[in-house]
Amino acid sequence: MGHYISVDTSYEGEKAVLSSPDLYSEEWSCVRLIYQIATTSDTSPDPARLNLYLRQEGESFDRLLWSAKEPSDSWLIASLDLTNSTKKYKLVLEGEMGQDKSASIAVYEIKITSGYCIECDFEENHLCGYMNRWNPNVNWFVGGGNIRNSQSILPKDHTLNSALGHYMYVDSVYVKHFQEVAQLISPKTTAPISGCLSFYYQLKKESSIVFTVYLRDMNGFYEEIWKTDSALNAEWALAEVDFNAPYPMEVIFEVAFNSAKGGYVALDDISFSPVYCSNQTGTPFNPANVGCNFEEDLCNFYQDQKDGPGWSRVKVKRNVYRAGDHTTGFGYYLLANTKFTSQPGYIGRLYGPTLPGNLQFCLRFFYALYGFFKMSGTLAVYIFEENHVVQEKIWSVLDSPKGVWTQAEISFKKPMPCKVVFVSWCKSFWDCGLVALDDVSLSLGSCQAADLLLPSPGECTFEKDECVFTQKKRGRGSWQRKRGPTPTSYTGPRGDHTTGVGYYMYIEASNMVYGQRAYLVSRLLRGTSGKQCLTFFYHMYGAGTGLLSVYLKKEGDDEEIPLWRRTGEQSISWLRGLIEYESDTNYQIIFEAIRGVSIRSDTAIDDILFQAGPCLEVEEIQFSSGYPDSLNEIEY
Repeated sequence: MGHYISVDTSYEGEKAVLSSPDLYSEEWSCVRLIYQIATTSDTSPDPARLNLYLRQEGESFDRLLWSAKEPSDSWLIASLDLTNSTKKYKLVLEGEMGQDKSASIAVYEIKITSGYCIECDFEENHLCGYMNRWNPNVNWFVGGGNIRNSQSILPKDHTLNSALGHYMYVDSVYVKHFQEVAQLISPKTTAPISGCLSFYYQLKKESSIVFTVYLRDMNGFYEEIWKTDSALNAEWALAEVDFNAPYPMEVIFEVAFNSAKGGYVALDDISFSPVYCSNQTGTPFNPANVGCNFEEDLCNFYQDQKDGPGWSRVKVKRNVYRAGDHTTGFGYYLLANTKFTSQPGYIGRLYGPTLPGNLQFCLRFFYALYGFFKMSGTLAVYIFEENHVVQEKIWSVLDSPKGVWTQAEISFKKPMPCKVVFVSWCKSFWDCGLVALDDVSLSLGSCQAADLLLPSPGECTFEKDECVFTQKKRGRGSWQRKRGPTPTSYTGPRGDHTTGVGYYMYIEASNMVYGQRAYLVSRLLRGTSGKQCLTFFYHMYGAGTGLLSVYLKKEGDDEEIPLWRRTGEQSISWLRGLIEYESDTNYQIIFEAIRGVSIRSDTAIDDILFQAGPCLEVEEIQFSSGYPDSLNEIEY
């Protein structure tokens, strides 16, 4: 009998944490975890959960690598890729008991091996997390090791070249129907990889067998990457195939038989190299080159000269009542139908760079509409296939709240290379108002898959909850989580910064008195050597706006060190704040808002991000003359 570690509900609602020693891997490696979550209850609103975190040197936050809450009555295996890194790290295992009284969590083995999780020689009984998809008639079995349970004469294995080694095989002897299929499914990739997948196989047949390798993404789409139906004389043949998994995918080895006399297929020694097999030196497509925040120029976007300049890159002089861009509130964005192009009827087309075919993409961008009338249809997104003959409209704006930067997201996949085109179209000046565009980004994988990705540590958008923050005391005069406009007119934001329709934190001035303070305090964060960068967005609009300050408080120290402050009305837009700080001891970050002289002082914050390392951009830090101990020093 072996040993395992477990957590049970004598710790209800608590967390049990187990941390590894310092680890270091310059090579790519794979973490395999054998675990079980057991429970007798059918459903629980707050089930037990097992989490695995990566704690990197120099980071204040742990990165969640994997999380599971599905109960099972047997041991399960999880395989997670760890990208190579020059930093020391620890793996932290956390059992959360939740509210399920009957739950227990057990971990039997955690093992880190060098190499990729999709590699396997099938010599160990966990089979590297490869699973057979059960079929009543044909299945993949482990062969070798002197096992003789098949009626075909099976080979020696490839790894050890002896009867003692193991491999996987599938045999036609039990085939009952035409086109019976056996599938062997790899563990899901958990980090982007591209390169050469190789494996050894044997195919012996009497009637037709087809052996195919597919990639399957998380939406269930299959893409065939390799196929053979010819029998081999050689004992073991090597197959190599170029392999691209920019987002999570499974590799599926599928064998289809037509009759019980088909024969067999054996498979062994699956391996992966980050260099393409076919000496192609092509660099993998980088989606970052497609995005643009328009701060410097149009990046890789361009306009067709014959259309005239439909889109102009503009910046609003800082002033309280004109909305700024989405990126920082102070920067550039694109505006269609500016006064230069207000002749009756015009069209502005903005072309993106060429995208490769046969990849799943997620396009995200922010748009804002300014005008008095219905503005539906004034902005649309088309896909132009390279030959420029086919154009397909994949999105167009419906009437949306005016003057709020709203996020749009569109998933698409085209067989041929194509371009994204932003089209602003207008019959006459009175129909159009103004259409603004900013912060275009492209990622690989569908938008739904991207939404399932684990959030980056140290990021809080307030969409689900308050993340690492808590209130000093809750009440009507504390920070509130809200979506949409605030109740008082001429103050506060009209929508959040994350998507335009999500949540932000704000103080409702009409529930507070002049000079009252609200504190939003982070939990204790890990101290590190070296600089850290804190980015956030703040909204201070309203004639009576008070103060917003950010403090650093070190553990065991009562002093709150002021890092940043703004006083009075700043802008109708969300503005970006940047703070560079360091703390080698554990610390907390505090956001303090002070209500100003009138109810028009709703102050809001959103999209907080902690990052290791110095800030890459600078922001002038404005301190007011004194500390807000005496309220007379608030500047109006």
